[in-house]
Parts: sequence; structure tokens; C-alpha cells
Amino acid sequence: MAEMNKLDGLFVAMRNELVRSVLKIVPPDTVEDIVQEAYVRLCQVGDQNSIRHPRAFLFKLVKNLALDHIKSASHRLNIGIEADDLNHPLEDSTYREVVSHEEFGQFCDAVRQLPLQCRRVFVLKKVYNYSQKEISEELSISASTVEKHIALGIRRCRTYLQNQQRGQEDGREGAKGEVAHFSKGGTQ
Repeated sequence: MAEMNKLDGLFVAMRNELVRSVLKIVPPDTVEDIVQEAYVRLCQVGDQNSIRHPRAFLFKLVKNLALDHIKSASHRLNIGIEADDLNHPLEDSTYREVVSHEEFGQFCDAVRQLPLQCRRVFVLKKVYNYSQKEISEELSISASTVEKHIALGIRRCRTYLQNQQRGQEDGREGAKGEVAHFSKGGTQ
């Protein structure tokens, strides 16, 4: 576990370099997700003593994730073009993609708010579909601790997302009120 802390520290120290490296490959709005994914992958490395060149490993990791993202985006673009050819309005697919991307971004923000160990457990379970037993073995914690972390992660993410949704609804209601006030001759 001490080695994990050493790699965690190296990751934190190199974070800005990793961000700059990824920025050369992908658009700025995806950089944070890729760097976060690199950290998750780092947390999953089994035998960290086998990493002889940790800096090179981290750079290679973020580069590969960025390239995978580009390939995936290209594939999604091709599928999107094919769907548009089938008379699906571009506005509808664009709107759905924006909403989906926004919701995913909020989910990622919710996960980032979790305590570190809870986040590791939650990501292994919900993103990588590990069993509780696999998580227990991977992180050297009891099955009941895994269960507690998953439950805590679900509760906190749900609360975070509900608060985000309420905030957006309140913002829309406030904007409608301002428009109504302005249209009735009110002054700002």
C-alpha cells in the first residue's frame, strides 16, 4: 500500500504535465475525464512494483486513453452520420448527445466528490463491473466494507445529482420570473 501512495503522489505531482500531454491529442473539454480515468486505472494496477519507469508509465497511460477516446469519438461520429442518413433530424441527435454528455459530466462530478476509498470501490463496481469479491481482493478490504462503500457512493451520488437538478430547475424558474417581470414593464 505504501507503493500505492508513492504512485499517487507522483500522479498528483505530474498532473499538470499529464494534462498538457493529453491536450495535444484531444479537445480541452475531454482532458479532465481522461486524466481522471488515468488515475482510476492507476488505482487498479495490481503489482505496482513491476512498474520500472513510473513517469513513462503515466505518460503512456494518458496517451493511450486519449487515443482510445479519439478512436471512440470517430466511431460515434460515423454511427451518427449513418443515423442522420436514415432521416433522423440532426437537431434531435445533437440535443440528445449534449444532454447525455451533460448528465455524464454531472455523474463524473458526483463521483469525484466521494472520499478516495469509496470512489475506488464505487468506480470498480459501477464502471468496471467488478464483483464485490473482486473489489475486496483488489483493495484488500472486507466484503462488508465494500458493501458499505458502494451504498455510500450511491447515496452521495444520488444526493449530488438531485441537488444539481434542483439547482438547474431553480435557475430556469428564476430566469422565467425575470423575463415575466421585465415584460410587464419592470425595471432592472
